[in-house]
Amino acid sequence: MCVPRLSEAIAALDALWPPGSAEAWDAVGTVCGDPDQEVTRVLFAVDPVQEIVDEAVKLGADLLVTHHPLYLRGTTTVAASTFKGRVVHTLIRNDIALHVAHTNADRADPGVSDALAGALDLRVLRPLVPDPADPEGRRGLGRVCEPDHPLTVREFAARAAERLPATAQGIRVAGDPEALVRTVAVSGGSGDSLFADVRAAGVDAFLTADLRHHPVSEARAQSPLALLDAAHWATEWPWCELAAAQLDEISDRHGWGLRVHVSRTVTDPWNSHAPSPGAPN
Repeated sequence: MCVPRLSEAIAALDALWPPGSAEAWDAVGTVCGDPDQEVTRVLFAVDPVQEIVDEAVKLGADLLVTHHPLYLRGTTTVAASTFKGRVVHTLIRNDIALHVAHTNADRADPGVSDALAGALDLRVLRPLVPDPADPEGRRGLGRVCEPDHPLTVREFAARAAERLPATAQGIRVAGDPEALVRTVAVSGGSGDSLFADVRAAGVDAFLTADLRHHPVSEARAQSPLALLDAAHWATEWPWCELAAAQLDEISDRHGWGLRVHVSRTVTDPWNSHAPSPGAPN
């Protein structure tokens, strides 16, 4: 067994999720870490928040890989008096590297939406928005899928509520609960910018996160498309398990013997829910 250096582990991750495929506005790659440090234990999580960093410290991880960036819009300080600065200080003080795979992991094959489809027991047919740089047409944003048999919108929402990690929000639905779902589009994370692509795909339902009032209202006015809105964190967490399995396979192939973990800490910021009396269910 050989112990990889951080630079070797990062090269393997970049091969899975090439940084060049990320959106221009995104901030992916290594945030902190010594390229020469050894890596024996890796933790995957959605959010690089203090709670997750403390978990990495307790675990004895050398590398934390998150889906969400720590500094998406840049910064002028990493002072420990700020919550993001405290994250950086904790990581460096404990020799833990932080690496981010965000929209490059969204576009990958397999990527975030493949993991979401897998969690919902859906068969992936094609990308929702194909990557024009992919001649095989397998990479891109979102996925067009089909269930193993037609489901009503109510049944599909219940499946999503059961299969995705539990959150205070659960699954919100816009549409006829008894309409049949034969094809569905899914997109991990915020997806209401994809409504035109979803309509063009001709699917019966669209499951994503962070759906806003006006885009949903307009989408419902234009078609009978059913919309299912899950918590942002819940739609992206399945990728952590997929990514961990991919790194496990690489570790076995190279004889690295990495110990790879997935955080099950719920970092969805919404932590309670009070249903309105008499609300539809």
